[in-house]
Amino acid sequence: MTDTFPDSISEITSNIEVDSVSTKNTCRCPWLDTSKADYVQYHDEEWGVPVLEDNKMFEYLVLESAQAGLSWYTILKRRDGYRKAFANFDVDKVTLFTQADEERLVLDPAIIRHKGKIASTVNNAKCFIAIQKEFGSFVNYIWGFVDNKVQVSNLNKMSDYPATCPISDALSKDLKKRGFKFVGSTTIYAHLQASGLINDHSNDCYRKQQIIDSYNSLGVKWQQC
Repeated sequence: MTDTFPDSISEITSNIEVDSVSTKNTCRCPWLDTSKADYVQYHDEEWGVPVLEDNKMFEYLVLESAQAGLSWYTILKRRDGYRKAFANFDVDKVTLFTQADEERLVLDPAIIRHKGKIASTVNNAKCFIAIQKEFGSFVNYIWGFVDNKVQVSNLNKMSDYPATCPISDALSKDLKKRGFKFVGSTTIYAHLQASGLINDHSNDCYRKQQIIDSYNSLGVKWQQC
């Protein structure tokens, strides 16, 4: 947990080459609906890129916990709504949300109007800050669960994708112990995929090797699993 990482998400993305490729005749992960341009863009530019900065990590955690029981695309379409609703994912500001704020957001059609999930976002922001104080950053904390090494999977087809793993089980258990809500192992596994602690791009997906090739410039270690 002592490794240091780049300070900004712009530094991260600037080090990763994303080719301008069409959705046709290009191999991508089998779970991706390539008929949805915004979904393809998310896959090609964000999914599986190592997140080394707390604000982005908090954003993904908010969105993944909102997804519980729903499809990821349902949340992705509402991402801008969540950004506006939750102070541009500024964790310090979200901790100051009041009961009145939560009641207001339950009426906001731009997000999933689930009272429990909205309340959990405020609760989780407070827990997130507690981890920052204990570990120096949330990034230091969460990367410790993979021994500061991206876990690169060996996936060929849709049936190869797991819903959970021992790492997500352990992280979910610890987050719950620390007071987080809506952080079951399935949700946390999706978070680890999205934030790049686990590289679950399929073996034939063009992004898998691109992201692996970026690890050295990011100062990120990895191991095949």
